[in-house]
Amino acid sequence: MATIFSKIINGELPAHKIAENEEFLAFLDIQPLAKGHTLVIPKVEVDYIFDVEDDLLGRMMVFAKQVAKKVEAKVNCRRIGVAVIGLEVPHAHIHLIPINSVADIDFSRPKLEFTKQELAEIAIEING
Repeated sequence: MATIFSKIINGELPAHKIAENEEFLAFLDIQPLAKGHTLVIPKVEVDYIFDVEDDLLGRMMVFAKQVAKKVEAKVNCRRIGVAVIGLEVPHAHIHLIPINSVADIDFSRPKLEFTKQELAEIAIEING
């Protein structure tokens, strides 16, 4: 059964895209810890990040770095934090989270709520 991320890749579900190439997709998290919180996924469906083929994983990190620089340039933050939890969706993904302190990357914190319009505006701001 296709994951929610595979459905996004296939265009079956909408997403606020930040970057995309033949192998990867980056889009805004709909339950973000911070404005600009972005998910980076491989287009091949692999459940666990450490099961991703080595060369693909390396390219995924380079793609994530490019996306992080793009987000960092447009969102007010000290750094882009990186997290891989791997329990929420059975499709490998990297969280890129704008942070100003270590507490900003605490996944037990309440998530922010943005409307679809606000998410679209954030994506335009980052992509602009």
